[in-house]
Amino acid sequence: MARTKEFDPDAALEAALDLFWARGYEATTMSDLVEHLGVGRASIYATFGNKHDLYMKAMDRYLETRDPKIVEELSAPGPALPAVRGLVRRFAADAATEGRRLNGCFVTNSAAELAPHDTAVARRVELSWEQIETLLYAALTRARAGGELPADRDPRALARMLLVLLQGIRVVGKVSTDPGRVLDAAEQALGLLD
Repeated sequence: MARTKEFDPDAALEAALDLFWARGYEATTMSDLVEHLGVGRASIYATFGNKHDLYMKAMDRYLETRDPKIVEELSAPGPALPAVRGLVRRFAADAATEGRRLNGCFVTNSAAELAPHDTAVARRVELSWEQIETLLYAALTRARAGGELPADRDPRALARMLLVLLQGIRVVGKVSTDPGRVLDAAEQALGLLD
């Protein structure tokens, strides 16, 4: 008879996500995971695979649970430009908030730490960025069609600029103790939408 799991895999995956998010991949050991998850090493391997497999599952969980908020914001009915502005300001405010800024963004952290030499991570990072860029492009196209954005503005170029800005906000916000850096940068970038 098969043994039943003595732990909740979803809760363990969330705990692993939190640990990887706070420490990064390289700085997190299997011993750290065992201690933080409260699950034996053999159970972690049996349920999630090796450390890299667990990291990838944690990254997938992050993408499933965190990115949908962006979809909701940028796809909401009504004027599109306020939604774009709100998204940029939310990223800046999060990056300037002490309790949130230190972890940064899991995707951005993964891009900096692992994507240059890990193709599986790089694919997920690129997919996440493509989704955000596409959502921004669609919202900015709607804004231009609705007269919210000047007709001479290129929605694709603006979407790409905002994507890079959002990722930069996450990096600078994680390290800088001056919240004005990210808040001022966000407002200057938003001026390009006028």
